[in-house]
Amino acid sequence: MAITDLPLFSMLRTRMHWHQERQRLLSQNVANADTRNYQPRDLAPLRFEPTRLASAAPMVLDRTAAGHFASMSGTSSRFEADAQTSYEVRPTGNAVNLEDEMIKVAANQMDYQAVTSLYTRSLGLIKTAIGRR
Repeated sequence: MAITDLPLFSMLRTRMHWHQERQRLLSQNVANADTRNYQPRDLAPLRFEPTRLASAAPMVLDRTAAGHFASMSGTSSRFEADAQTSYEVRPTGNAVNLEDEMIKVAANQMDYQAVTSLYTRSLGLIKTAIGRR
């Protein structure tokens, strides 16, 4: 059995991927703060369900020719998007609130650091258990 097959490591790795994907979406929101009619996006909170862990393989669109564009709609993500409802919409139709987005970015960064710390400490415990430390 590989270490990556242990449920704890699988869940921590899934959580790290979720935070990476959320960081990508939040950075797109900040980058499009001045784009006309842009609606901010975020990910739905991650829940660990037995059926969800079994089908963790991401679904991606195939590019059958070199001239095809890569998917920009976020369909290559295995995490579901969360519909944000913002009450602050500018006359241009843009609903990005930079203060809210930066708070989300900071919280996401702290959560990611906590998960990586747990992952590192768990690996250290396994190393100690097998006598490699």
